[in-house]
Amino acid sequence: MHDDDAQHGPLAGFTVGVTAARRAEELGALLMRRGASVMHAPALRIVPLADDSELLAATKELIDTPPDVVIATTAIGFRGWVEATDGWGIGDELLDLLRSTELLARGPKVKGAIRAAGLTEEWSPQSESMAEVLDRLLDEGVSGRRVALQLHGEPLPGFVESLRAAGAEVVGVPVYRWMPPEDIAPLDRMLDVTVARGLDALTFTSAPAAASYLNRAEARGILPEVLSALSHDVITACVGPVTALPLQAKGIDTVQPERFRLGPLVQVLCTQLPARARTLPVAGHTVEIRGHAVLVDGALRSVPPAGMALLHTLARKPGWVVARADLLRALPGSGTDEHAVETAMARLRTALGAPRLIQTVVKRGYRLALDPAADTKYDGA
Repeated sequence: MHDDDAQHGPLAGFTVGVTAARRAEELGALLMRRGASVMHAPALRIVPLADDSELLAATKELIDTPPDVVIATTAIGFRGWVEATDGWGIGDELLDLLRSTELLARGPKVKGAIRAAGLTEEWSPQSESMAEVLDRLLDEGVSGRRVALQLHGEPLPGFVESLRAAGAEVVGVPVYRWMPPEDIAPLDRMLDVTVARGLDALTFTSAPAAASYLNRAEARGILPEVLSALSHDVITACVGPVTALPLQAKGIDTVQPERFRLGPLVQVLCTQLPARARTLPVAGHTVEIRGHAVLVDGALRSVPPAGMALLHTLARKPGWVVARADLLRALPGSGTDEHAVETAMARLRTALGAPRLIQTVVKRGYRLALDPAADTKYDGA
């Protein structure tokens, strides 16, 4: 952690994308509190239960043909299911059904929701592990049994398949279905910003969101460009290994916290992003180049996007002269007029507050005024 992080936060100067639908505000607030700029574009929306005709049909079908086993997987989903059936006037029938069947809870939270509904679960693992639930069912034997699974978003990989392979009839209860967002424009904008390397990190808190993000890129024909950005320039941070699966299937390396919660996810970025920043000794100053800002001797300096594009280009070969034509190509929406480089350079120097950091080399271009002692260190960088 940098000494000066206390003043401006470890994520100051970095832009982080948030794709979450649920708890997006909470994640955004945690990131901003540590100095990040946050871009939010929900990759999904959740269908409200009261409007969900599919859930109503599935529930009626279970009441008509009771299952042998019901598995409750999430507290929020189980509570929502009970409340929705109350609203439809079949709440008592659902509770009667759940009393007369083998009710399994995935873990302590779901157990709490079951008890709150006046029911008692038959069994619950200590670990919140669906693998343990699966092992128990397979040990009991499920051949010829009808198993109802309260789904929350996506079912767990392999869970339903394993039960069916062992002879069970599996009925999904689709609580909280994921759908693409109603307004796709923010997600499209985030994909464009990803390709343009305008994000330093992108966060995912559910596998359906990661899948939806990639599917939209594919639908727009820009999946290769998005994957290239995520592979080389944008840190992809996932709350846990299940969330990371759709990304890993496309060959993207992700970072994850050891504890699968939002706080630790933010903490991983607080370590990873500053570690990636380029720190150089320039003209007697220490310059740390972050995504959209620069620390000059520990003081945070905001720099316009054109200036950051120039600075990142100069920093790729610190101390070496970079031609105006190369700098022009680096400018966002670059035209053909090299005066645009001079204008952006003047603004960059003003923003840095130390004009001597960048030297003009007459008729050739510009260079970062790397301290002589550092020259050999960065040769050929």
